[in-house]
Amino acid sequence: MSDQRLVTEVQGRVLVITMTRPEKRNAIDGEMTAALDAALNQLDDDPELWAGVLTGGPLMFCAGTDMAKTSGTPTERGGIYGVVGRTRVKPLIAAVEGIAFGGGFEIAMACDMIIAASNARFALPEVKRGLVASSGALFRASRVLPINVAKQLLMSGAELSPLDGHRLGLINEVTDPGEALNGALRWAQMITANAPIAVQQSLQAVESIAAANDDDYWTISQDARSVNGSTEDAKEGVNAFFEKRSPEWTGR
Repeated sequence: MSDQRLVTEVQGRVLVITMTRPEKRNAIDGEMTAALDAALNQLDDDPELWAGVLTGGPLMFCAGTDMAKTSGTPTERGGIYGVVGRTRVKPLIAAVEGIAFGGGFEIAMACDMIIAASNARFALPEVKRGLVASSGALFRASRVLPINVAKQLLMSGAELSPLDGHRLGLINEVTDPGEALNGALRWAQMITANAPIAVQQSLQAVESIAAANDDDYWTISQDARSVNGSTEDAKEGVNAFFEKRSPEWTGR
């Protein structure tokens, strides 16, 4: 199935979902959110599909929210981007080439495994725009990384290399450039060679334990976003982004 924003392809028991907006670095607008939601609904609802792979193609993964258009309305089943608030029953593997910034990194963290090329780039640069990460990173970053590393990324906006991500347990495998999708498909095929109900029950058990307090965490994240969104610095950061200049922070 093809869409203006993505392409889906069934390979055996695996649904491959490819974001196809390279001219915008796969930035997510309302149409992309709807398309991702539909694709992941297909993965969850089709009994013939046992695992999914999410990729942005051979050049990039995703630059996060389209700041010019916003990411649209969170979906009923998937939440923000149609992805990060989803309670999935089947494994989803992120295949990351190039940038996974902001919401793109948060999408990867919402997946069950991350396979990344050695030239992939991970960052949560929201603070550089006077914003806070609002799509799960405020709690998921410290779930998949040591807490001090999570704080480092969230407060500095600095990048995390794939090798460091692998060493710290965030990334499951680092591949050569251009090979992340193939690596993710190898893992998906290993997973789908197993009994599907056993895989799904294992995934749901682990995720239920990890996400037991997620409702509270989403509330805390939204509170942080609301407080920060009312500041002058938040407006300045976004204006500076569009005006292609350095922001001038006032702390107000």
